[in-house]
Amino acid sequence: MTSVRQVQVTFDCAEPERVARFWCEVLGYVVPQPPEGFASWDDFDRTLPAEHQGSAFACVDPSGVGPRLFFQRVPEGKVVKNRLHLDVRAGTGLVGAERLAALESECTRLLTLGAVRVRLLPADDHNESCIVMQDVEGNEFCLD
Repeated sequence: MTSVRQVQVTFDCAEPERVARFWCEVLGYVVPQPPEGFASWDDFDRTLPAEHQGSAFACVDPSGVGPRLFFQRVPEGKVVKNRLHLDVRAGTGLVGAERLAALESECTRLLTLGAVRVRLLPADDHNESCIVMQDVEGNEFCLD
């Protein structure tokens, strides 16, 4: 039996490029090169039928370590809490006030990108603090 070597995380959204570019900034990801023969993704997109133009976008970890993120346009809007979310690990290895300061600093940066702060989940007997946020289309994620 072979094991899976790569994972792609797919987001349903209304504006794939906008959401993808937000996550590029959050994670330090980049937009991959367009297909061979195209100078840009816009050039490639214009070759698609009108109903498919702007319907998908992707971003990748430039180091090749993290999963590819794929964003696809869907007709329905988000109506309930995500069943799956990303944890942005901004406070790994930190505890207490030092962890909270790192999370707050990253939260401030993400707010300038269009994220929304939802709430702080303070540390308890089992977990360190984290901040629940939303991306530019309201998808929840955690600063952890």
